[in-house]
Amino acid sequence: MIDNFFRGLSRLGSLHPSARPERHDVEIVRDVAYDDSGLPEHRLDIYRPKVLDRGEAERVPVILYVHGGGFRILSKDTHWVMGLAFARRGYLVYNISYRLAPKHPFPAAIHDVAAALDWVREHAPGHGGDLSRLAFAGESAGANLVTSLSLMTSYRRPEPWAQRVFDSGIRPKAVVAACGIYHVSDVERFRKRWPHMSGFIHDRLTEVSEAYLGDVERHDPTHLELADPLIVLERGQAPERALPPFFAPCGTADPLIDDTQRLASALGELGVECEARYYPGELHAFHALVFTPNARRCWGHTYAFLDRHLGSTPRSR
Repeated sequence: MIDNFFRGLSRLGSLHPSARPERHDVEIVRDVAYDDSGLPEHRLDIYRPKVLDRGEAERVPVILYVHGGGFRILSKDTHWVMGLAFARRGYLVYNISYRLAPKHPFPAAIHDVAAALDWVREHAPGHGGDLSRLAFAGESAGANLVTSLSLMTSYRRPEPWAQRVFDSGIRPKAVVAACGIYHVSDVERFRKRWPHMSGFIHDRLTEVSEAYLGDVERHDPTHLELADPLIVLERGQAPERALPPFFAPCGTADPLIDDTQRLASALGELGVECEARYYPGELHAFHALVFTPNARRCWGHTYAFLDRHLGSTPRSR
């Protein structure tokens, strides 16, 4: 029911004249397979600034975007606004779907995100992208996944899919991790921070953990760490390759705010830049409502962060 509500809301929003990509000089190539499984979840959409076709610009920075939804719902199609928001700024955006829990519990999602990155590594130069200016971005569960993906580029890990990422040598220059849940295996901690949390919210968080992790006994304990990237970071072990800088926005009324605070602290202890920004009174994923004042501020801060670390785009100059 929740999935259908957000999908309907997304479709309704896409009918607004401002949602038309041609108004922003952007073209969209939809439903490109990044894996040969034939599954619809193994597809991505490419948001490409048309300036590349006119030969008016050098190669542009690349963003791999991973949607949220508690690992259980939503898709690239519900998150078209994110792809369009970055592409209209001048980024080449790959907005991906991935397999969802509980049908496909951990590590299906992180395995798919790694496969999508491998596809982007191979194809982005042919689309006009500059992989030396690559960023990962995502919100909520997507923030978890791009954080874990960043760990895979910086730490040598035992998982086969993580080894492939590390051995490829691909490196993000920046990560945008918005309102993430970074410690999925312990959701009871939120009760301590929010003792008056509604039963509905608590139940949804419990569903996230149970659906995504499934039967934890079936996992190698070290492999399960990529579901809880905070655990890896809070261990304080120096990475073999430097971690990228992070931008971590979150609303102060978001029940997940503690995870953003912990992320900023853990990265800081490792000497990694983390620009954590907190927006007064805002709820979870508030920045998706791009027309609101704090959402606009958040997007402005996001673009400024990316300009600093990826360089400006033709649209931002």
